[in-house]
Amino acid sequence: MYEIPDGRRSGGGAGGGCVVVLGVLAALAVLLLGLNFLDEPSRNVPPPQTTSSAPALPPRTPSGRSPGVVIIDTVQGLRNTRAAGTGILMDASGHVLTNNHVIQGATSIRGTVADNGRRFIADVLGYQRSGDIAVVRLRGASRLRPAVFGDSSRVSLDDPVTAIGNAGGKGGTPSVVTGTVTALDQVVTATDESNGTSERLTGMIETNAPIRPGDSGGPLLNAAGQVIGMNTAASAGYRLEEGGAERGFAIPSNRALTVARQIQRGEASATVHIGDTAMLGVQVRPVGGTVPGSPPPPSPTGALIAGLLPDTPAEAAGLPRGGVIVSLNGQRVDSPGKLTDLLLLYHPGDTVSVGWVDPSGQRFTTSVTLAKGPPQ
Repeated sequence: MYEIPDGRRSGGGAGGGCVVVLGVLAALAVLLLGLNFLDEPSRNVPPPQTTSSAPALPPRTPSGRSPGVVIIDTVQGLRNTRAAGTGILMDASGHVLTNNHVIQGATSIRGTVADNGRRFIADVLGYQRSGDIAVVRLRGASRLRPAVFGDSSRVSLDDPVTAIGNAGGKGGTPSVVTGTVTALDQVVTATDESNGTSERLTGMIETNAPIRPGDSGGPLLNAAGQVIGMNTAASAGYRLEEGGAERGFAIPSNRALTVARQIQRGEASATVHIGDTAMLGVQVRPVGGTVPGSPPPPSPTGALIAGLLPDTPAEAAGLPRGGVIVSLNGQRVDSPGKLTDLLLLYHPGDTVSVGWVDPSGQRFTTSVTLAKGPPQ
């Protein structure tokens, strides 16, 4: 499935502030943190390097050349757009931790290792939409210098932190900003305005370091240069009023690594998708949205078909523009987000039954063999 995007995901976080998933497409009061922008899972990979005695990193004057920072550039072929974000190198063989929204919709991904400038094609190993966590593998990489991960459970209020990332999607030497930890265990809700679905991220580290669009997926470091978080969302206040308080949010490294290791082991679950993503080929909106030139939706709930991608299973199956998808393999579809969640249980080549209602109100069930699509 492919949902019609508008490039924006906004929402409110703890304290009522406006927060955004950091990606470099700006919306009125929000930003996605990665610039709007598949290989089998690796097994028996070495774990990320962890230590409690890393060399000290001066909190006010880091260079941005810290080992383990990866600049991520993507092409979203179905949208005809490009995007950029950041990742964290987990090991010498090129496993990179990043946000799911950085690679979401990408039809091709490239990663540039910041400390040596080496560029690689990257393959998506897996992702967790609900936690906004993904792992990609730099194809053919070896003997790289990974980041050093710390223990995020030991982070305290007022700890000095440094955020490194691809601010503005400019590439080159990563940007570096500093600040302190201002709150722990924060809750951030990001809403996808294209389909009304939300992601609720809990237990976030809040900082006043001024992270910017493009920093998504980059490391939040402690004073010893250890990764204790992955930058994910930020307040948009600095765009709305001069001098507004900075509020950045990072996923604690312990949680991110738990999911990342599951992906590396190739262990799929109800929330973690492994390998290639299945695609139906419909552009959908919530029922209640309108399709120009079409009659009112024939079903009160479901995923309204606003368009069909050419040469896809949906087009071949004759699903109509203006119809509504109401089930997938016998499971109810009551929204575009539910359709996405159900499709993530399958892989390219799987055959599923699609229940749908045509614009006149007639119900049908059609068998469809899913194609390969971009990560969701």
